[in-house]
Amino acid sequence: MKKFRFGQAAVYVVLGLALIPVLFPIYYGFVGAVMGPGDLATYPPALVPHELYWQNITDVFRSVPLGRFYVNSAVQAGAITVAQIVTSILAAYAFAFLRLPAKAATFALFLATLMVPWEAIIIPNYLAISGWGLARGGLTYLGLMLPFLASAFGTFLLRQAFLQFPTELRDAAVIDGCGHWRLLWRVIVPLSKPSIAAVGVYVFLSAWNQYFWPLILIRDSEYQTLQIGISQLNDAEAAQPGLVLAGVALSLLPTLAVVLFGQRYIVRGLTAGALR
Repeated sequence: MKKFRFGQAAVYVVLGLALIPVLFPIYYGFVGAVMGPGDLATYPPALVPHELYWQNITDVFRSVPLGRFYVNSAVQAGAITVAQIVTSILAAYAFAFLRLPAKAATFALFLATLMVPWEAIIIPNYLAISGWGLARGGLTYLGLMLPFLASAFGTFLLRQAFLQFPTELRDAAVIDGCGHWRLLWRVIVPLSKPSIAAVGVYVFLSAWNQYFWPLILIRDSEYQTLQIGISQLNDAEAAQPGLVLAGVALSLLPTLAVVLFGQRYIVRGLTAGALR
């Protein structure tokens, strides 16, 4: 039987206390979604509903076209995720294994783009996308995705994972007749699934939670994403906080599912290149 360690117990206590302010907004979002007007109007606020009030959720679907917003966000986030995974894999392979002129300097310049804040380039992106006519009609989907089809973060993470492959394994594949394309897709990619999954989860969460870019780009309400759509609940029904919380809770469901099922891939992927 392991001896009780006071230091270890103290660490768990501190971590547990730090977890409360992180989880409380999520908890109250879901609990508030099924609270009645009486519970939400009490002071101090009720932390547990006296009775489940499901009308908040049904009213959300009547107030805004939530299903359409879900489809728009799923198309945007899914396409961005697939595109960034593919471009990150190809770029990471090139930076890891190909002999390129000034490869180190090019990679450093590539990583420097991570230091450029999105706010500094949003106006040039908006002018370009609008000038190409990608802010109206069905082309709005393309306008939402185009600035995010490649990522320096994903390339960096996968490059570090690819560099962990034993040289003997690559040499054996080359001797067996594998070219670059076959080596990448038949050997390296199958063995890098945790890192690729980590990139996919990170990209999907970032794309799903986008707010500012869809807000300034989308002109047709038919193509509004979920984050923009649920903000209409606050504008139209400011006197019904339960309705707003119900919309927020419904928008959180996909992200929570991705985090819960992809957590182990995130940890394994982010630590894949930590040791050599």
